[in-house]
Formats: sequence, C-alpha cells, structure tokens
Amino acid sequence: MDQGSSTGTDKKQRVFNLALAALTGQVGCVTLVIVIAAVLAGIWLDSRFNTKPVLTLILTIASIPVSLVIMLVLAQGAVKKIKMAGSGNKIIDKEENSVGK
Repeated sequence: MDQGSSTGTDKKQRVFNLALAALTGQVGCVTLVIVIAAVLAGIWLDSRFNTKPVLTLILTIASIPVSLVIMLVLAQGAVKKIKMAGSGNKIIDKEENSVGK
C-alpha cells in the first residue's frame, strides 16, 4: 500500500477526527476550570463567612449545570464549524442521515 496516495475522503475524515479531539480537549479543560474555580471560590467564601463546607458544596454542585450548558454551547459551535467545513463529506452525511432511524 502506498502511504502517499491518501484520498480526499481520508483527509476529510482525518480533519473531522482532529476536530472532535480538539472539542473533547476543550470541553474537558473548560469543565476543569469551572469546577476548580467553584471550589476555590467556595473555600474563600466559607473562610470569610465561617460556614465551613456549606458554600463550597453549594458552588461545586452549582458548577455542574453551568459546565453542562457551556459544554452544549461549545459542542454546538464545533458541530456548526464541522458541518460548514465538511459539507459534501459523504461519510459525515451518511452518518447524519442515519441518526434517529
């Protein structure tokens, strides 16, 4: 097999896979930052108001839906970019048409 003869479909699939990997990394990092910020803010507020674990727990639990909403927004933006860049990609179009069947 000749390694230099990759088809256009292979290149599009590679770009698609790299975009998914980038999205996954971005979502993971953003989630981590949100949770760490919530924990640190909770610890600081607990030390200021003398309410040891209460505010830390509240902020940490509240960071979960915030992270989910931000993940959804990031994923929708990435999907829009992937669709625009991959229009005409038969592999992606075939998978999109089979969703929900």
